[in-house]
Parts: sequence; C-alpha cells; structure tokens
Amino acid sequence: MISPRIEIHYCTQCRWLLRAGWTAQELLTTFGDTLGEVALVPKVGGIFAIYVEGDLVFDRKTEGRFPEMKEVKQLVRNKIAPDMKLGHSDSSVKSQTAVAVKTEETEDSCPNI
Repeated sequence: MISPRIEIHYCTQCRWLLRAGWTAQELLTTFGDTLGEVALVPKVGGIFAIYVEGDLVFDRKTEGRFPEMKEVKQLVRNKIAPDMKLGHSDSSVKSQTAVAVKTEETEDSCPNI
C-alpha cells in the first residue's frame, strides 16, 4: 500500500476537534512518511471514527468508548505496516471496564449522542 490515507471523523457539536487533532498528531509522529495523508472530517451526531483507506478501524458508538492512543496506533499499523514495531505501544490495552467508566464521563458533555 502506497501513501495510505487516514480519516478521523469527529463530532463538531461535541467539540471533539482537539481529540481528533491530537489523534492525527500522534499518528503523523508515529508513522511519519509511511502515511500519505491524515484528514480531519467534521461530522455531527456524536461520531468519532477512524478509517484507514476507507476501511473503518474504530467507531466510538460501536465500541461504546473512545480508543486509547496505543490502540489506534496498533489498528493503523496492522493495516498499513504489519511488521512495524511500535515500542511501548505494542503492549496490551487497558481493560475495557476502566476505559468505559472514563468514556461515560466524557460522553455526558455531548447532548447529541
């Protein structure tokens, strides 16, 4: 795959631009020239989803939580550079329970979910 495109769809009503921007920054820092483009795509309705070459790799509504950054990096790596080592980001992701509790607190701030 040459110069893959990553899309981060985020809810403008929920004010998730900073989260989307941070995610884009982390991906660009981690994958550098391996990526062709990281696009921020404004949406409404509580969406926060990440696509790699048009394939959905993470959806907040489906998972019921936001992704951990190491999880995002693993999902993207698995699509674009499966043999790439991610260092500390290759370790396992926190338990779903701990992440779900934190997500519930964040989700309360968006009336559009």
